[in-house]
Amino acid sequence: MLLIHIYKLIFRSGATHSQMVLFRSDGTEMSRSEGPCTNHWLIGLEECLKRIHDMVVDAKKKAHLDQDRPLQALGLSLSGGDEEDSQVKLIEGMKSKYAKDAENVFVASDTWGALFTATATGGIVLIAGTGSNCQLVNSDNTAFRCGGWGHLMGDEGSAFWISQLALKTVFDHEDSLCPSPNDVTAVSDIMKKYFKISDKSGMLDSLYAKFDKSHIAGMCKELATAALEKKDGLCRHVFLEAGKILAKHIVALEPKIHESLLHCKGGLHVVCVGSVWKSWELLEKGFLEVLQSDPRNKHIKEISLLRLKQPASVGAASLGARSTNFQLPMDYTANADCFFHKVLKK
Repeated sequence: MLLIHIYKLIFRSGATHSQMVLFRSDGTEMSRSEGPCTNHWLIGLEECLKRIHDMVVDAKKKAHLDQDRPLQALGLSLSGGDEEDSQVKLIEGMKSKYAKDAENVFVASDTWGALFTATATGGIVLIAGTGSNCQLVNSDNTAFRCGGWGHLMGDEGSAFWISQLALKTVFDHEDSLCPSPNDVTAVSDIMKKYFKISDKSGMLDSLYAKFDKSHIAGMCKELATAALEKKDGLCRHVFLEAGKILAKHIVALEPKIHESLLHCKGGLHVVCVGSVWKSWELLEKGFLEVLQSDPRNKHIKEISLLRLKQPASVGAASLGARSTNFQLPMDYTANADCFFHKVLKK
């Protein structure tokens, strides 16, 4: 039995990347292949299917497998793969156009791959990278989402959101609309240096005419440096607020969490994905404040935050296998580690 899967990663530079890993049924990794964006909302269904097929061909070639022999399972964990209608179209498209790629095809969103890389039982995956998203998957595969609506309607707690909040604070303070209790000088200086402008009017090009979400999100790294090294008050404030809003994603899903996930070893497992989590020292205070004081949190008494050590595509392989009622052997302790554990006091 052979299992193959694909997972789409979004990097801070704005480039998109897809990765495919080929497994044998005993859990041995046979090969990997890479490709460009596989979000069908961005590139169209036909191009998405072709790019997946090209990576299957490459992975088979590297593993010295017969191209005409279908793999038993193809697990797809894709950005843009949330809706059932999209999943049906992707599955039907692969089976009709590229029948020799795989006998069975499973499709889920990109959050699923990350979660099932770290755990076999389910939990929450909380993405805070360029954008943000939060997904709960219970042990019976019932799933619920909070966020993930993009920068116009969401992305709270993401690198873009943190950068935008810092910029907005500077604009509002200098306009005397909402004076900031924190000195805005450091953030203003970071803005001018990062965007190569002399004043806030120079931001209009980056905010509108040449808007690039990933580039704006990139300023978050400079804010984190100023918060840690210079202890700048405004920089620390925006990360405090990010910690709060990220925790609110978890609280929003709390009523949907099955009891079994709350009583795992270490409590509720939350897989944290994205570069913002590198600044956990700055997020922690606000994050815990919400979990311990929000009256909506009635049942989460213990929590463990996990960081992936293996690509999230590994979890997609496991999901592909499960869709054929096969449990792919996997050492989850090698796939993720716990960077924070807390018994909550309320």
